[in-house]
Amino acid sequence: MASDRSAPERFTPEFFRFLRELAKHNERNWFQANKGRFDESVQAPTRAFVEAMGPKLQKISRHLVADPRPVGGSIMRIYRDVRFSKDKSPYRTSIGIHFWHDGVTADEEHLPGFFLHLAPGDSWVYAGVWQAAPPHLAKIRTAIAERPGAWKKVRAQVPEIEGESLKRPPPGFDPDHPYIADLKRKGFTTGQTVADSVVTGPRFPEKFVAICRSLDPLNRFLAGAVGVPY
Repeated sequence: MASDRSAPERFTPEFFRFLRELAKHNERNWFQANKGRFDESVQAPTRAFVEAMGPKLQKISRHLVADPRPVGGSIMRIYRDVRFSKDKSPYRTSIGIHFWHDGVTADEEHLPGFFLHLAPGDSWVYAGVWQAAPPHLAKIRTAIAERPGAWKKVRAQVPEIEGESLKRPPPGFDPDHPYIADLKRKGFTTGQTVADSVVTGPRFPEKFVAICRSLDPLNRFLAGAVGVPY
């Protein structure tokens, strides 16, 4: 226990234990009865982790933001917006952390950054742009089309690139382009899975930063394509 307190950014097995139990008891009465556990085992280490990652991620790019505030910061709220959802479960059963680009003025997903998804047996580190704004999307597609060599290098450096795609090639782009599958994308992300034991291990902060560095070539290409400093 002492070692956990000396390293508050450390996630412990109790972090995932709480999320597993929340998935089984996703109701307000259970959550309120276990709010203290949530604050101590989930919220506190998550905020500490975000705060600790700030200066580390600044070494990758000085434009990355790590904001530990529980509302309006890097951490997604545990409370779900159920107004337009058939699933009325009130709580998320995962923790999402977004380290975004400081050039964002509206939706965070429009510029490259990193995202950490933490869930029992399903934790990931992602990089890229989740949903490119139309003007940015046009610039990214143009950069891929006009710089296929640079794009080929990025694809060789990172895991598989994913993203929602059009069914047909976008207007103005050669349907026979070697990277037409990427030109049809509306978002560009890549990621790496992380085992629960790694997340709760003592070296996860270093592991997380190392993964971010390995995924960063995609962020750098996208930032250059849309014309923002990185």
